Amino acid sequence: MLRRGGRTPLRIRYRRTRGRRLRRLFQVFLTLIASLCAAAVVAYHLTTVPEPHPETVTQSTVFLDAGGAYLGRRGPVDRQDVPLSAVPRHVQEAVIAAENRSFRTDSGISPRALARATLATLTGGDPQGGSTITQQYVKNALLSPERSLSRKAREALIAIKLDRTRTKDEILEGYLNTVYFGRGAAGIQSAARNYFGVDAKSLTVAQGAALASIVNIPSYYEKAGSDPEVTATLENRWEWVLDAMVAGGSITAGQRAAARFPAFRFYPPGETEGQRQYLIDVAAREAADRLGIAEDQLASGGYSVTTTFDLAAQDRATQLVEEHPGGKGVRVHTAVVGMVPGDGAVRLLYGGSDYARQPFNDAVSGAVEAGTVLEPFSGARGAGEPLGTLLRTAAPTPLRLAAAYAAVAADGRYATPYTVARITREGRTVYRARPEVRRVLDEKEAGEADARSGAGPVPVAAGSAGAKAFTTGGAGGGITRRTVWTTGYDGRLALTVALFADRAGGRKGTTVPAQLPNEPSPTAFAQRVAAGLWAAATKGGPKGAAEEDVDLADN
Repeated sequence: MLRRGGRTPLRIRYRRTRGRRLRRLFQVFLTLIASLCAAAVVAYHLTTVPEPHPETVTQSTVFLDAGGAYLGRRGPVDRQDVPLSAVPRHVQEAVIAAENRSFRTDSGISPRALARATLATLTGGDPQGGSTITQQYVKNALLSPERSLSRKAREALIAIKLDRTRTKDEILEGYLNTVYFGRGAAGIQSAARNYFGVDAKSLTVAQGAALASIVNIPSYYEKAGSDPEVTATLENRWEWVLDAMVAGGSITAGQRAAARFPAFRFYPPGETEGQRQYLIDVAAREAADRLGIAEDQLASGGYSVTTTFDLAAQDRATQLVEEHPGGKGVRVHTAVVGMVPGDGAVRLLYGGSDYARQPFNDAVSGAVEAGTVLEPFSGARGAGEPLGTLLRTAAPTPLRLAAAYAAVAADGRYATPYTVARITREGRTVYRARPEVRRVLDEKEAGEADARSGAGPVPVAAGSAGAKAFTTGGAGGGITRRTVWTTGYDGRLALTVALFADRAGGRKGTTVPAQLPNEPSPTAFAQRVAAGLWAAATKGGPKGAAEEDVDLADN
């Protein structure tokens, strides 16, 4: 029906044009979709994969003892790259099971997780997890930590491009070398050392699953092993990861049944960890010098420095020395040096009781009054250098004195002390120590010095237990001892223990020399420490028995 004037009612006009309007709306929708797709394609082609942040490629330098045990590190970031081939397959699969089970087949992103994260950003909600391993790698290593839609979109584009231009193994290697595990450890290699004291290549199924479980909330789980509640929570997640590995076929049901929740290194580290800083100080200086670089360059260079130290003997030194009670107002210093005669490799180097309070190393730099300890060399008139200079020194360092007695043990051949045996970088050896040996005493003079000291090997009847002889000297006598030196040697080891004391000076922050306290007897204490260390360093038998099996010669 038409209204007056020939105008069609609005309702009828809408009805008649509804199809046209729907077609136009659909065309607009298609145009919008096409524009968005075109924009995405253009954005994808314009997107470049950025270089990793400098802090994610900076590596620390690690220090190992002579047997490969972990001593510690130097560097701004606790991280060392390892190739994926150095990470056991079961460790790789544990991380995939814990973080992104579709990693091997996905396109680098998770649309559902991306939608959740976008919604959280728009509404100001909590950050959302669930990103793929590829996205996590992009977020942690390639982009800034800001939260915005543009950054999230860029993250997704880079993740897709990374997935199309890199292999899954390359992406997983980058991720494992940069993901944070807590305890200051970035990357799987540092995490293996911080939590279990091993290299990544030595991680067991149980240990690998534990590290994979930690990635979820590293700041919380890093206390595993020292906090019972955290440990129990982590164990539950560890069980879940192992079950996922069985379901995915990466381990067998038998391996799952055999797995036991692993023991963790205590966190935070104890006092013996701080003791190792004396060793790292000395080795870092020597390593930098051998490579011809500055110490800060060494620290951030990703080197592995294998030292000459025996960590078990070093920890034993810490235990024995800490048994001294000191004296009222007097601080007793104990310095210990053990080195290989004829080679110069330093096995033991105890330089102080508290690195945090006294970074000065008494064993390397401390001048200790010699007293009678140099008397065995009195007949060496033409001693070569550097022994000749030492014999004219009233207060030698314990390291120099140990080197002198090592020359006697080596029939007059002096070996320059060294603490760095080998340096590697990215699996390639860049330095290997070569002992520097020179004759400083002829064989007759060396024999006479050996006879005067009485500290060399003691002949024993066949089949009987051997005894180790030590010579003890120093400055002062009776109840006025100022320094005590105890030294022993044979073809395997030259060991020196030095005791001296100081007290607070007249001005704040100063100290002055002091006499050693009489209780316990400084001579007996030095001899007891030397005997215990000799057993630990030479594997000469049970510690208690060895301490009794000593022939003491007091000069």
